[in-house]
Amino acid sequence: MSRAREAGYRLLGARFDYLLHLRPVEWPIMAAHTAVGYFLAVGLAGAADGERLGPALLGLALWVGCLNGGTLALNSAFDRDEGDIAYLRNPPPPPRRLAIFALSLMASGQMAALALPLAYQVTFAGCFVLSVLYSVPPFRLKAVAGADWLINMVGFGTLTPLAGWATTGRPVETTDAIVLVAFCPLFAALYPLTQLYQLGEDTRRGDRTLALILGVRRSLDAALVAATAAFALFAWAGTRSGWTSSSSGGWRWAALAVGILAWLAVLVPWRARAGGLPPAQHQRRMYQALAAWAVTDFAVVLVWGT
Repeated sequence: MSRAREAGYRLLGARFDYLLHLRPVEWPIMAAHTAVGYFLAVGLAGAADGERLGPALLGLALWVGCLNGGTLALNSAFDRDEGDIAYLRNPPPPPRRLAIFALSLMASGQMAALALPLAYQVTFAGCFVLSVLYSVPPFRLKAVAGADWLINMVGFGTLTPLAGWATTGRPVETTDAIVLVAFCPLFAALYPLTQLYQLGEDTRRGDRTLALILGVRRSLDAALVAATAAFALFAWAGTRSGWTSSSSGGWRWAALAVGILAWLAVLVPWRARAGGLPPAQHQRRMYQALAAWAVTDFAVVLVWGT
């Protein structure tokens, strides 16, 4: 047990298990991706505006702590994993009331969202429903190959930055919508990568996840295709933004190129060695793909937020 966990158990006792299953290690990733929508809506120059910043911070806290944390805890309550899971190594056994705790946390976030614009409330409610459909029997769509993929690419990929945008109350224009939608296939690239090191656990439970159906090599092929589609949409949005005729277009295209090169640097070597990698190596490469995601988020904010 790490020192941080020891300190947590000394402070909270068995209740610390509830916090661990919210997977706070993932919160900075979710917060950054949610904030992308806010930065796209107001621009980097206007991000510190006090009138906009307060609602944005509230929306960020509700989305990350209540909705995302609750979603992950709800998933843990029904998965009952014994091995490592995303953002939580050596998970403790799920507490008996973890599902009730998770649903209560998400419901409290939905209530608090009434203080924010209607678009945010609707986006929150949509992801709330998707979370329940994903994890809770008899639906449990995470065990249905393809349905698990679709829910995650929509929920994490597009609705998450849309929630950050929605805190501002600004309407979404066509080019902005293309940028937000591009994150859908981008998460379609990431999602099967988060499952490759858990194939043994999913097989034991009988979950027919996308990665299990496709296998390792075809999962990585799908990731390459989806990442390419995402950057094609970003390029379309860049063209609509006038980069081809703008004096600043060169560095913007270069920033997007850095993003796709980061993905290729992870996926191409991974695909070449896919057949001979143990679960721990797949897990390590999954975190490298998360780093490529972070590079992309930064590039998108930089090129459309300035």
